[in-house]
Amino acid sequence: MDYSDHQQTSVPRDANTESIWQQNIAAIQNSRTSSHHADSIYDVLIIGGGITGITTALLLQEAGQKCVLAEAHTLGFGTTGGTTAHINTFLDTAYNHIEKDFGEDGSRLLAGACKDAINIVASFVGKYQIDCDFEYKKGYIYAELDKEVDELDKILEASQRAGLSVNVTETIPVPIPFKKAIAFDQQAQIHPLKYIYKLAEEFIKLGGLILQHTSIKSTEKTDEYHLAKADDTSIKAAKIVYATHIPPGINVLHFRCAPYRSYALAVKPADNNYPNDLVYDCKDPYHYFRTHTIDGQPYLVIGGDDHKTGHGNPIESFQSLETYVRHHYKDASVVYKWSAQYFTSTDGLPYIGKLPGFDTNIYVATGFGGNGITLGSISGKILSDLILNEKNPYSDLFSPGRIKPVAGFTEFVKENADVAYRFIADRFSAKDIVSFNEIPLDGGAVVEYNNEKLAIHKDLSGEIHALNPVCTHAKCIVNWNNAEKSWDCPCHGARFDTDGNVITGPASRALQKVDIS
Repeated sequence: MDYSDHQQTSVPRDANTESIWQQNIAAIQNSRTSSHHADSIYDVLIIGGGITGITTALLLQEAGQKCVLAEAHTLGFGTTGGTTAHINTFLDTAYNHIEKDFGEDGSRLLAGACKDAINIVASFVGKYQIDCDFEYKKGYIYAELDKEVDELDKILEASQRAGLSVNVTETIPVPIPFKKAIAFDQQAQIHPLKYIYKLAEEFIKLGGLILQHTSIKSTEKTDEYHLAKADDTSIKAAKIVYATHIPPGINVLHFRCAPYRSYALAVKPADNNYPNDLVYDCKDPYHYFRTHTIDGQPYLVIGGDDHKTGHGNPIESFQSLETYVRHHYKDASVVYKWSAQYFTSTDGLPYIGKLPGFDTNIYVATGFGGNGITLGSISGKILSDLILNEKNPYSDLFSPGRIKPVAGFTEFVKENADVAYRFIADRFSAKDIVSFNEIPLDGGAVVEYNNEKLAIHKDLSGEIHALNPVCTHAKCIVNWNNAEKSWDCPCHGARFDTDGNVITGPASRALQKVDIS
C-alpha cells in the first residue's frame, strides 16, 4: 500500500509514522518557545507539553501563578499529536465496571468529570476563539454479537444511573451490521494540535514561559524550592507537575499502570460514506471511528488493534487494521497511518493529584487509557485546583494515593506478572548471529553477537547502530518496533530512537552506545 499521496511536513512526533494532525502546521509549531532566566523562581514547573501540561499551565497562569512549562521535544510531540481526539463522557472502562468497583457515587462523579472536561474544552474554544474544528457529536456504541448485547445493556443501564444522556438507537452511521446500539449525547471532537497550540499562545500572552527541547533529567528539593536540571539549564520552582503520561523514576504508579500502543488510519472511502458522529464497537480491543475534514478534504479516521508496548508486531497491527477497514469500506484509500502510546490503570480510573511517596508539592496525572483529551483536560482543572488550594469534587476519586483492595486487583497481578516475566525471559531470548548481514536494511533486532547481547539497527545505507539493549529505567530488555523504527521497553513503556535517545519516558537517560568496530 502506498501511503505517499500527501505532503510530508517537518512537524515532529514521537513516531516514525505521520499522523493526520501534522500536516501544514510547521509554522505554528516552531513559534512556541520562550526564553528562560535560570535565576528565576517560579510558582509551578509543568513538565510535559501535551494536553495535560498545557491545560494545567494555562489555568494556573490565568489564576495569577508564575509558571514555566518544559517539554523534552516540541509541543504535542507525544500522544496529543497522535490521538484521534475523541472527547467522551464514557471511557474505556465502562460504567458498569466503575459502578461495581467504586459504587454509584463514584460512577456519577466520573460522569460529571467527563462532562466537565468537554465543558473545559468548549469554554477555552469560545473564550479564546480557537479555530480547532471543535464540534459536538453523538457517540454510538454497537454490538455485533449476542454476548456483546448483554454487555451493552449493562453499559446502558449503568451509564443512565450515572446521569448521562444515552438511549437505544435503531441506526448507526457506519456500514456495519449490528444487533443493538446505544447513542450518547454531547460528545465532541477537535483538531488536537491546533487546540493546544492556541492554548500555548494564550499561556505565553499571560506571561507564561515555554521551554521546548528541555528534557528534565533530575529534580532535587532545597529549603526554598525544587531544582529541576536539564542538560543545558536548570529551573527553580515551588511546585512541580509531571504531565508526562507516566512520571520518571520508579514509583508505585509504574506498578499500577501499563503502557499500550494504539493504531490509527485516515482513509478516503470510495463511496464517500463518512460518519458524522463518533462510533465504537464492543470488541476488546475495540475499534473507533470518526470523520475529520482538513483543507476541505474529509478523512475517515479509524483506530484499534491495541497491544502492550514492546509486545506484538506493529506492522501486523497496521495490516490487521487495514484489513478491518477494507472489510467494511471496500476500495478505501489509506492516506495516513500512525500509532500512539497511552497508559492504562489497573482499576480503570486515572491517577490525578499528588505523587505518592514524594514531596507534597509534586503532582502527577497518568493512567488515562485511550481517553487522553477528556482526562487530560479534567486533569488540568483538578491539578490547578489542588495547587491553588481550591476544592475539587473529583480529587478524591482520582487520587494517586487511593487504596481500593479489590478494584483492579486482577489486572494489577496480571500486568506485574507480565513485567516480571519479560524482565527474566527476554534476557535469554536473543537470536545468535554470526554476521550483521542477517539484519535487513532499516530493520532491527536484539541479538547475541560475539557473546554480547546487542540492540542492532541497520539503517537504509547499511550502517550498523549498536546499543546496549538494557532499558535505562528499570533494566528490562527493549524490543524492536518494526513500524515506528524505535526500541520499545515491554515493561514500563520507555521508547528510544535508533541512536538510543529517549523518545518516551519513564526513562530519562539514553541507551548506551556500543562500539563494535
